[in-house]
Order: sequence, then structure tokens, then C-alpha cells
Amino acid sequence: MSPALFRDRTVALAGLFQAARLVQQLAHEGRGDNAAFTMSIHSILMIDAHDTAEVFGGSSGVRLGLELLRDKLSGSGDALDVEVARYVVSMVHLAGQLSQRTDVQETIRDGIRVAERQMKFFEPDDSGVHPNLIEKLAELYVQTLSLLPPRIMVVGEHGYLVNSLVAAKIRSTLLAGVRAAFLWRQLGGRRWHLMFGRRRLVSEAKKILAELTT
Repeated sequence: MSPALFRDRTVALAGLFQAARLVQQLAHEGRGDNAAFTMSIHSILMIDAHDTAEVFGGSSGVRLGLELLRDKLSGSGDALDVEVARYVVSMVHLAGQLSQRTDVQETIRDGIRVAERQMKFFEPDDSGVHPNLIEKLAELYVQTLSLLPPRIMVVGEHGYLVNSLVAAKIRSTLLAGVRAAFLWRQLGGRRWHLMFGRRRLVSEAKKILAELTT
């Protein structure tokens, strides 16, 4: 495998891990890393990107995900790390199901294009993501990916899970995560790589992070 392909694969995987962490943060705290959330949501709209890094606005757009790859692929961690891993595996599995459903893929692409056109009429929000875009992407997730097995079960604080805005953020982030997982699969990523290719992934994540700080 070429170094460039492995880097692309690592960046896509970082996007997946980032989404998993954001889902966890939102479910337990009602909020997530704002910069990471903004880039993850905008990655959904990048359906015609020229390369993998561009999907996330550059490698810096998945800094949180790269840090997770660097820190959490050692096989150790607490219960919350296991929770993130469960979301990652679930989204990878769901991306696999999506890869077999060209009809659902087309519905998602059409929905993204519609949301993109509609958002041209709204001023940008201070948070970086307009609430209307979050709602539209969350609705798109409900109408498509949530109907495919396995359904991803999100756990957290009840008060946040029943909050309509937080719930919409979680669903739109899950859409971003599956989009990243789908891209990772397109680049040749497979679940067994998470088990047997950890050392090289950690090394590549460290390398990219070092470049971001120079």
C-alpha cells in the first residue's frame, strides 16, 4: 500500500473516531467539541471533494479524531473508551450495509444536495453550524440510515437524549460518522485493520499531528 493511500485511510478513520467521540460527548454532556463538530457536519456536504483531507477541511479538521487514534488504540482504557469503540464498530457495520444499498446512497446524496441549496438562504450561525442544517441532516439520518440494521443505540443522560436539539446533533453526527466509515471502506479499510494494524495507525496519526503543530 502506498504511503499516500494509508494517510488517506488514516484521515478517514480519524473522521469516524471523531464522530464517535462527539456522539458520546453530546449524549453525556449535552455538548461536544465545537470545532470538531463543525468540521464533522460540514464533511457531510463534501460529496464532490478532490481528496480525503478536503472532505474534512484539511487534516486539522479531524484533529480530535487523530488524537483518539493516537491515544486509544493501545487496547487499554475506561468504560467510556469502550463506548466510543462500540460506536465506531456500529458505524463501520452500518457503512457496510449502506455499501450494498445504492438506492439509500442516492437518497442520501439527494438529501444532502437539497439541504445545501436551502442553506444558501440562511446566514451562518455563530457556532459554525446553523441549527436548520443540523435539523435537516438529522431528519435525513432518520429517513435513511436509521432504517438499516443494525440500529445504533446511543446511551447517555436522559435529559440530553430527549432534548430535541441535542438529539438532532447526535443524529447528524452519526450521519457524519457513517459517511467517514463509508469513505474509509472505499479506501480499502476493513474491521480487521482496527485489530491488527493498530501500531501503524498510531504511528501515522502521530505523524500527521506533528505536522499540524509545525
